[in-house]
Amino acid sequence: MSLSLILPMSAFALAASISPGPVNLVCLSSGTRYPIARGLVFVTGATLGFIVLFLAVGLGLYSLMTMVPMLEELLRWAGVAFLLYLAVRLARDSGDLPEDDARAPGFATGALMQWLNPKAWLASASGIGAYTSANDLDTILLFASLYLPICWLSLATWVYAGAFLRRHVQRPVVLVTINRTLAALLAASCVYLLFG
Repeated sequence: MSLSLILPMSAFALAASISPGPVNLVCLSSGTRYPIARGLVFVTGATLGFIVLFLAVGLGLYSLMTMVPMLEELLRWAGVAFLLYLAVRLARDSGDLPEDDARAPGFATGALMQWLNPKAWLASASGIGAYTSANDLDTILLFASLYLPICWLSLATWVYAGAFLRRHVQRPVVLVTINRTLAALLAASCVYLLFG
């Protein structure tokens, strides 16, 4: 595969992965509240969940959804419900740093969130459409292999940004403000999903 295809694929993967979205906001929040290692567990789940979604879309899942519009509508409502649930949890958070990390979003939450994340579906469908041709498994696998480390590192960057905030902002009132801002952004993304 030529460098002329690898570089644009990598740039697309970076832009899609590092730009703000629901998963990135949860990564940031996780970094402010829990040890970095717990945030990276979520990142790993989200990355692998995305790669499985990406491969599924590349192998025809998105085509199936366009043939059965009810599936797309169901996915959108499930995504909105899940994002609102996360937004409410963030908004109700006291800002006190937890003594244990048992409630931190984990691997399964990260993987599930990508399947309910419209940004992930859009990134998969547009990336597959732009850089691969129908049923070109080798190109789809190449793209996925480029996406894997780029996505993981991009999401990890958000966790580390949250950890940076945690180190420099220890007061609960500030963390409450950050959490409520993140909750409002998640809720706003729901409004966009429903009416945008």
